Parts: sequence; structure tokens; C-alpha cells
Amino acid sequence: MVMVRPATLDDLAAITEIYNDAVLNLTATFDTDPKSMEDQREWFAHHDDRHPILVAERGDSHEIVAWASLSQWSDRCAYEDTAENSIYVKASCRGQGIGKALLAALIAQGATAGIHTIIARIGGSNAASVRLHESQGFEPIGVMREVGFKFGQRLDVTMMQKIYQP
Repeated sequence: MVMVRPATLDDLAAITEIYNDAVLNLTATFDTDPKSMEDQREWFAHHDDRHPILVAERGDSHEIVAWASLSQWSDRCAYEDTAENSIYVKASCRGQGIGKALLAALIAQGATAGIHTIIARIGGSNAASVRLHESQGFEPIGVMREVGFKFGQRLDVTMMQKIYQP
């Protein structure tokens, strides 16, 4: 059983560990160097009620097995109602519906916060992430071809969007 809740600074080490595993092993992020705790503290500070960070905690152990966030899409004022989502699940916990629970919770939080649209940038050939986003009402809006280079290969980014209906 997994519980989704708002992240606290106490969760930052687990969040960083999950993210750094993705940095080193996946094309889900185009970061190529692991993040330090100081980097992550700064990232955490840029989130608020409108741009939450959530964690998925496993049962009685309270182990953080995944995290997700809504981040500011751009610092330009006209984009203030647009957010970008991120979801990262611990390698041993993928395929168990944890990402879907986190994304559903992010969408609900975004609605409460007055977000109008959420953008997903899906790196590489991540069919599972595309299916996850489609299952929650995201629609493909395009592919940016060969915009990333990681693990010796040129990578595309699939862009998806969910617009909240009034």
C-alpha cells in the first residue's frame, strides 16, 4: 500500500536518491550529472502550494518510493497558470501504479491551485510515461526531434498537455 502526501525537507534525501538514479540510468531526465543536496534544497525552495512536490510512501515502513512535482513552466508572467509535471519512481517499484497515483494527485492539486494547463516533457522513447499521461487525459502536442544527447545517442522529447476544463 502506498500513501501520497506533500513532501517535506525531511524527504529530500530520498527524493534526491531517486532522481540521481534516473540521471545515471534513464533518459527520463536530460540531466547528466547527479544533483547535490544543496542543488536539491534550492529546487525544493522554488515550490509552493501552487507548485507542490508530492511523495509516495510505502505502507508502515514510510519508505519514499516515488515523487512528483508541478514546477513553474516559465518565469514570464503570461505563463503563470501553466505548470510542468515531473514524476520519478524508484526502479524496484515501477509498473505498480505508483506513478498513476502521483499524477492523479498532482492534477487534483493543480486544479485546486488554479493551474490552467500542465505540460509534460517526456524524454527519449519512454512509452510507459506516454501511456501514463494519456491515461490521465494528457494529449500529445508534438515531438521535438533530437534536442537531447545522452548515453551516446540523440534523443527526442514528446510534448504532452492537459488543459483543465472550466
